Amino acid sequence: MTDTIDPEACQSMTDVREGVDAVDRELVALLKRRFGYMEAAARIKPDRAAIRDQGRKDDVHAKVAAAATAAGLPAERLWPVWEELMEQSIAYEFERYDQTRG
Repeated sequence: MTDTIDPEACQSMTDVREGVDAVDRELVALLKRRFGYMEAAARIKPDRAAIRDQGRKDDVHAKVAAAATAAGLPAERLWPVWEELMEQSIAYEFERYDQTRG
């Protein structure tokens, strides 16, 4: 975690913005790790046709919805975020697959 204050303790918009900026940096670090798994998938999958997997996307959406609900967040707000994240991850995996296997 960061040295920023908790959202409940924010007293100014500066506090809020510093907190949001810190979370954004953490998210970028997590996305770097997630995209690392896409690189691994591109290396491991037997062929290009295996990259897009609707069943896996549905499974991820269900798991994120369950985690969101457990965390007290509106799952319907996270659905489009994860949909875009997965589509960008798939696009990245295609790129990496093509770069490494030509």
